[in-house]
Amino acid sequence: MELSQYRELIREADTKIVLLVMDGLGGLPRDEDGLTELEAAHTPNLDRLAAEGTCGLHVPVGPGVTPGSGPSHLALFGYDPLVYQVGRGALSAMGIGFEMTPKDVAARGNFATVGEDGRVTDRRAGRISDELNRELCARLREIRLPDVGVFVETEAEHRFLLVLRGEGLSSQVSDTDPQEVGEFPERAKAKDPSAARTVRLVREFVRQAREVLSDQPVANMVLLRGFAQRPDWPSIGEVFGVRAAAIASYPMYRGLARLLGMEAVEAEDSLTGEIEALERSWTGYDFFYVHVKRTDSEGEDGDFDGKVAEIERVDAVVPRIMRLKPDVVIVTGDHSTPSVLRHHSWHPVPTLIWSPHCRRDMVDRFGERACMAGGLGPRIPATALMPIAVANALRFDKYGA
Repeated sequence: MELSQYRELIREADTKIVLLVMDGLGGLPRDEDGLTELEAAHTPNLDRLAAEGTCGLHVPVGPGVTPGSGPSHLALFGYDPLVYQVGRGALSAMGIGFEMTPKDVAARGNFATVGEDGRVTDRRAGRISDELNRELCARLREIRLPDVGVFVETEAEHRFLLVLRGEGLSSQVSDTDPQEVGEFPERAKAKDPSAARTVRLVREFVRQAREVLSDQPVANMVLLRGFAQRPDWPSIGEVFGVRAAAIASYPMYRGLARLLGMEAVEAEDSLTGEIEALERSWTGYDFFYVHVKRTDSEGEDGDFDGKVAEIERVDAVVPRIMRLKPDVVIVTGDHSTPSVLRHHSWHPVPTLIWSPHCRRDMVDRFGERACMAGGLGPRIPATALMPIAVANALRFDKYGA
């Protein structure tokens, strides 16, 4: 169905939905015992929800497609990422509260490490501290480009935001991030002739940035991706009739939530802090998006045991969520980040939906292989999860006569 058709089904209900997203949750088996991170984790509370609910595996974008975090989250919120497309830059801008204008083009930046030969040796510059990030962003603000404003803002760790502001700019610019170590940074290219001038500006920014950072032992280069302008989309409240809150520590995820009309709830940058924020805000909203980042970070770092530990930490706070008496709980990831691959992958993502109105299946363990046999199926589109959750929350009327 189109988003506009869901609007016609909305009805008032005093029910609450929690969407708990463990970023990069899906994994692949390790050699020693054939278990994924989720299967290796001790998760009695998630297993209980799985046994009482309905499980399956969702596909964020399409079969065989490895998604970025933006498209995969849009899908979880019910927005088809092939229709609603936005670059990472706009999400980063929204996430840190940067007010984009129609004259702006934003890009997500990474401080990175390149060797003497110019090849990338670390795309994340060792995940530098926020303090060093702020210092280096101050340096980059000294860069001047002809006839445009240049804005550089800290996001977190190695991440920063670049915004160019001026007349006639285009977001049709290719990434400079090669996405792999051992490769040279890409040279920005125009995806459309209208972007030729913007490309020249981006190339000049990168050239000056390399000079400005030349004395740095680790963060001596910048990589840019996700060039974007701000889109104008229907809000999640308009589409699904919910008052939505976003509890996410990382700016990009807050940005996407704000773009869809969610209110970003302030939370301490920790799992405990996010659960406390959920508890504090419980009476003010009826849809809660809770985002856990570290599962993805551990996967990207190739730390199987670290990802297992993060999953177990999430499992330990599930009773606090359930004590709030939600009517619907979804637990899943936005995509898979197997630690054996060290990056996002195309593999379907384990998913459970719990509510008193679920039709229980035979699954009693929350893991990849168990979910393959679940009632949601092994290949459900991620865009279907939000409508199913809203239906379980008794917030849809009947369609048709």
